[in-house]
Amino acid sequence: MTLTTVILAAGKGKRMHSDLPKVLHHLAGKPLLEHVVRTTASLDPKSQPIVVYGHQGERVKTSLDYLNVTWIHQTEQLGTGHAVQQTLTHLPADGRVLVLYGDVPLIKVETLKHFIAETPENAIGIITAELPEPKGFGRIIRDNKNKIKAIVEEKDATDRQRAIHEINTGIYLIPADFLQKHLPILKNENAQQEFYLTDLIALAVKEKINIHSVQPEHYEEILGVNDRLQLACLERFYQERFAEKLMLAGVTLLDPHRFDVRGEVQIASDVIIDINVVLEGHVKIGKGCVIGPNTLLRNVILGDHVEIKANSVLDGAEVGDHCTVGPFARLRPGSILSPEIHVGNFVEIKNSLIGTATKINHLSYIGDSEVGKHVIIGAGTITCNYNGANKNKTTIGDDAFIGSNTALVAPVVIGDGATIGAGSTISRDAPAHRLTICRGQQRTIENWQRPIKKEKEK
Repeated sequence: MTLTTVILAAGKGKRMHSDLPKVLHHLAGKPLLEHVVRTTASLDPKSQPIVVYGHQGERVKTSLDYLNVTWIHQTEQLGTGHAVQQTLTHLPADGRVLVLYGDVPLIKVETLKHFIAETPENAIGIITAELPEPKGFGRIIRDNKNKIKAIVEEKDATDRQRAIHEINTGIYLIPADFLQKHLPILKNENAQQEFYLTDLIALAVKEKINIHSVQPEHYEEILGVNDRLQLACLERFYQERFAEKLMLAGVTLLDPHRFDVRGEVQIASDVIIDINVVLEGHVKIGKGCVIGPNTLLRNVILGDHVEIKANSVLDGAEVGDHCTVGPFARLRPGSILSPEIHVGNFVEIKNSLIGTATKINHLSYIGDSEVGKHVIIGAGTITCNYNGANKNKTTIGDDAFIGSNTALVAPVVIGDGATIGAGSTISRDAPAHRLTICRGQQRTIENWQRPIKKEKEK
């Protein structure tokens, strides 16, 4: 039986107090709506979910144009029933329709697979949950045989009904032909004067259609985001679950409560991660790595047995086996480190290939460069790669030694085994296996007096 997914994402999100549409706010580094779309892709990679958008719709579409979805505009936000009505011409005549929400980002694919498998084909499926504090949710009303007979929105509920803790998550699995028949006849006779999707349940009960319910493993899966406090709570839940997954797979987190993943990561076994480490984008960490505290890794590949010391920032870099980076180092996009390299404190590397066993231990900038093997780069060395209009390349051969406080003015080539004297400014190619020095003549200025600080007037 075919499955069509409809994701409702048209709400304004007034309580976010933001110019940004609610479904574009980020959780774990991705927009809320993207989480839901990616979950549906895990259900069926070939599927193309229908997204009903409304508030600042063009901004939502433009921001998420990389998602494989069918966009449908709800020009007026008149309730969930009205939102699904907009999809009728896109729904099949048969099959089933799974209704999800763009601001409920953490529903697990395992929960949805179980939900779909357990719900009989001709029944209506509902995911419900028992909440310790059900305020704000529609309540599930059951008869004396424990069968669902209605869903009552909180604003329309009696005091007795508000005392019920089983809530409607709004996630449904409904036969397409039932929707085609009943959505057009929904009424808005309620406190909000909206067309509720929940009213379909009363219609189904009237027609004696089976209502089947399941519950998620963790109720946080079905929680929506209505304000920034709720967003923060779901962020913590996501991070805690992800940390548990990593630790069970052989990763040591020195404090799992101070670790954040904001993207897609692969981490091998026997990796040790210290506190306040943030992983963003696509990150791959090889076995036996050690990541020091207060470190950011964004779109990074680390080989095996790499050590990243404290307070380092790696962005768009690739680091080979047995390298040491930091503390306080910065690797910018395009930085590729071969194995066994040492990059020390306050070193910045950008768009450069660094050869095996090279050492750049402190206070240096290497940009748009190709550095050979077994090179030693002294403290304070910089490659002057930008002339105000264009970037130029610096090439340093194998076994070269660059003295401290050297400026290499690109384009320039330093030959294999060359030595550059400390304090030099090199603007022409330096030959291999020779000492090259470029310094101004040292002078002493006679009769010079150090400036004296003027006294303030009283």
